Amino acid sequence: MEAGFDTAGVTAVGTSDSNADQVDAGRFAAWVAAGRAGEMEYLKRRDDEGVLLRSGVQVAIPWAQSVIVCALNYNAPGPLSIAPAPSDTGWIARYAWSGRPANADADASQSDDLVPTDYHDQLLGRLRHVEAALLECFPCETRCYVDTGPLVERAMAAKAGVGWIGKNTCVINQELGSWLLLGVIVTSLPVAKGVELQIAADRCGSCTRCIDACPTDALVAPHQMDASRCIAYLTIEKKGPIPEDLREPIGRQVFGCDICQDVCPWNRRAPISANEGMLARSQMVNPALDWLAGMDAAEFKRWFKGSPVERTRRKRLHRNVAIAMGNSGDRRFTAQLEAWAASDDPVLAEAAEWATRRINSS
Repeated sequence: MEAGFDTAGVTAVGTSDSNADQVDAGRFAAWVAAGRAGEMEYLKRRDDEGVLLRSGVQVAIPWAQSVIVCALNYNAPGPLSIAPAPSDTGWIARYAWSGRPANADADASQSDDLVPTDYHDQLLGRLRHVEAALLECFPCETRCYVDTGPLVERAMAAKAGVGWIGKNTCVINQELGSWLLLGVIVTSLPVAKGVELQIAADRCGSCTRCIDACPTDALVAPHQMDASRCIAYLTIEKKGPIPEDLREPIGRQVFGCDICQDVCPWNRRAPISANEGMLARSQMVNPALDWLAGMDAAEFKRWFKGSPVERTRRKRLHRNVAIAMGNSGDRRFTAQLEAWAASDDPVLAEAAEWATRRINSS
């Protein structure tokens, strides 16, 4: 908590609940085999014996004995993606609104002056603080990860009592909701014998609002996601053309998606984050599509350098903007789409041609 996290927990690795570990490994292998990881090759990496690295913490980190799971609340004040909004605006996932004051003397309430931040950096710095304090007390091996390690963070979070894995496959905490970013410290310290670890109970009940609300049917069953159909995957991870049958359901999402969290009842009273470095930049909330479309390389760098959006790159963002323009039905976007249709980027050009046809047929 002193490092700035909102909740945390610890779980043992490989020494308890081995049957559950085997079940998790089997489910992950089946999920990958079914093609549900899409083009995310890092999820399919295997060791020399052909075992998926993420099927168990000790596969890639044999000395691991425990995992410390830390969570950061990123819920920001602002509208939901499902709330009414102008048709000429797009949606950027809530976690990518993040920013910090340009200097220590700046007014943090002035969101127009915030510098973009990336949650990877925000969490990793806090993890390093915890790691340093840990190593002062105990000689051990440690590794810190934020989305980069050969393990499934949400599975560790559930076993550490941080929250349960909801039907939307997000970690949900009873007090904080699901607007949580996870970071882990893998350690060689064993959990003491006799210590009873806290495992969060599943409190989704009979609710299926997230499943019902998913526009692309990515939530194929409770607790099961086909990532290759998820809007977050399609707009961020997928590098080529987005499948045509999924373009209309994407709607106005240009980077990520919050729909399954926006409809979750556990987020109705989720507290607003006051975490330094995760303040909301007002320009990222319902951004105008023509503003995003008009960004050249310098402008893109100005607004997104150091932001999660930077990793998607400008041409891929413009591909997403073109699809959102097509879904808007707004003929004012025709000129921009025609210019993109002549682009030397075949993916952007094809998306713009599709969007133009969609507008003309609406």
